[in-house]
Amino acid sequence: MKRPGFFDVQSHSLRPLWLRLLIVALVCAWAISEVLREAWAWAALSGAAAIYLIHQLLIAFDPGPPPGED
Repeated sequence: MKRPGFFDVQSHSLRPLWLRLLIVALVCAWAISEVLREAWAWAALSGAAAIYLIHQLLIAFDPGPPPGED
């Protein structure tokens, strides 16, 4: 069994779409709040995290077969 890495966002625990949307929304809200506070370094960091999560959780995510199916 493959051991998941630290940034493994392709986990089966993230299968529900509502959970992936919630994670992306929270990180995007964090990025926006940093821009509004003019904390540019944190805004860049959280913006990069938001872009990465949008790609990994909404575009490239492969939920695979439903649990219990082979």
